[in-house]
Amino acid sequence: MRKLATILGCILLSFSIKAQDWQTDFSTAKQIASAENRPIILVFQGSDWCAPCIKLDREVWSTNTFKTYAKEHFVMLQADFPRKKKNALSKNLAKANGQLFEMYNKNGIFPFVVVLNSDGKLLGETSYKKTTPEKYIKELNSFVK
Repeated sequence: MRKLATILGCILLSFSIKAQDWQTDFSTAKQIASAENRPIILVFQGSDWCAPCIKLDREVWSTNTFKTYAKEHFVMLQADFPRKKKNALSKNLAKANGQLFEMYNKNGIFPFVVVLNSDGKLLGETSYKKTTPEKYIKELNSFVK
């Protein structure tokens, strides 16, 4: 029984390390950023239609290197704009993402990554780049310092 509990504990720990903690509410993201003194990484993406968005997710956001670093250093905020009906957002979330789009993504770029302070002030912006998670982290951090 003890062995089973140990195995289950290890499995749960591995899931917690691998899970990216994406926020979808701007107010919540700002509260967390303020309380933990972290920048907000706001990601505009089309998760089911935008090839560079999917690449950025696969090559950076979903890597263990990025997830481990982000968990301690960033508040990750996702503004998704899916097109397929099966991936449709709630009306409230779609409206909130639209408001973020109007504020921070006036040129309609996908993917678009915006670095903000806890008050929502723009610190920097970037997009998809064919690079390593380590270099992407370095670029995001360059906007904060």
